[in-house]
Amino acid sequence: MTGSEVSPSFRLAYVPGVTPSKWVRIWNERLPDVPLTLIAVSAAEASEVLLGGGADAGFLRLPVDRTALSAIPLYTETTVVVIPKDHVVAAVDEVSAEDLADEIMLHPLDDTLDWERPPGQPAIERPATTADAIELVAAGVGLLVVPQSLARLHHRKDLTYRPVSDVPESRVALSWPEDATTDLVEDFIGIVRGRTVNSSRGRAQPPAQPQRKRPDTGGARRKPTVGKATGKSPRSGSGGPKGGKRGKPRRRS
Repeated sequence: MTGSEVSPSFRLAYVPGVTPSKWVRIWNERLPDVPLTLIAVSAAEASEVLLGGGADAGFLRLPVDRTALSAIPLYTETTVVVIPKDHVVAAVDEVSAEDLADEIMLHPLDDTLDWERPPGQPAIERPATTADAIELVAAGVGLLVVPQSLARLHHRKDLTYRPVSDVPESRVALSWPEDATTDLVEDFIGIVRGRTVNSSRGRAQPPAQPQRKRPDTGGARRKPTVGKATGKSPRSGSGGPKGGKRGKPRRRS
């Protein structure tokens, strides 16, 4: 159902790697009276936060439960391998999953990629988080494959990354509870989709004021006054003499 009530604020969840600042700025310009609150959540708990009412909408990684959540896919991220700067892979521009077959690969428990089978040789233990896995890469324990935004988020001076082909990619989407599509959610959808303030979609706009009719500046046609304007007597016919004078009647002799 579509709610018409206006909540005191709009709560926006986002998972690591997503940067919502552009959309938040537009929101603050368009709806300055409705404060937007950002809520950082892990990828694993994002759906639960939305379904539990902890946020009105959120940026999360697909897939999601489409029976309970609506989702608008926004973009697909490049998948990269995080490596020490002195690693042999750093000498190339891109690698394939096959190129990593002999490497020890770290597979954290909060991994966001939908693997059938991760590339390379598995480490003895799975790190609890991506942040922990980054520390192990820096220590020379193994390599890590993640969406590019997470490699940037956990950037270190002693590490770099390279794109990897033939591996899953992460898709980021805007999502919200199916049964809680409020006016504010519609407003935020419009912002994310690039709609203008006066767009006909999203929240209904006030009806346009009827245009006033412009006064007739040409004036109404005037009927000619009988006996004037034409210079003709109303009694004169079209076959009468033109310009003739009436003489005095003659006496009968």
